Amino acid sequence: MMVRLPRWALGQKIGLMGGSFNPPHEGHLLIALLALRRLRLDRLWWLVTPGNPLKENAGLPDLAARIAAARALTRDPRIAVTGFEAEIGARFTHDSIAWLARRAPGVNFVWIMGADNLRQFHQWRRWRDIADLVPIAVIDRPGSTHGAIASRAGAALAPFRAPERDAARFAQRQPPAFLFIHGPRSELSSSALRRRRRDPA
Repeated sequence: MMVRLPRWALGQKIGLMGGSFNPPHEGHLLIALLALRRLRLDRLWWLVTPGNPLKENAGLPDLAARIAAARALTRDPRIAVTGFEAEIGARFTHDSIAWLARRAPGVNFVWIMGADNLRQFHQWRRWRDIADLVPIAVIDRPGSTHGAIASRAGAALAPFRAPERDAARFAQRQPPAFLFIHGPRSELSSSALRRRRRDPA
């Protein structure tokens, strides 16, 4: 099976940022640019999912439309938008990361998520195995700082937390590894934007 992946090279540090991107917005871009800068990544991939297993996906725009919207939002050549999960039939983050680890064993992948996602990370399928596969960098989000750290997953990852001053070398750490990054924050969220579209006032 031929799967179209963004360009990569052995030894690169590549961030992985998954989501339905419904719709993609400046908050996604802020997180991506912050991760690129602080983690000194070579590339960052937006993994546009066929659908979120933890959310109701009725009415979700088709994958091609969400990929096109994400590509229209970002102009940074270091950010690539991919829908490869649909091509390999992956529904869960663990399966996608495990597939990438087999396909590109010499790449230093790091999972990027917002602090709001860390709060419910323990609900993800095989979340502990995800932490064993790749370092996890969490980007601070408004209203989620303390709740994320105190969450079930945050507490489980606490023993593996790296100091923020080591961010530039974090992608090369042996997992499990956890980093919490503070920086500029955006109040934007896809769910809020969808509500605004439904109920313009």
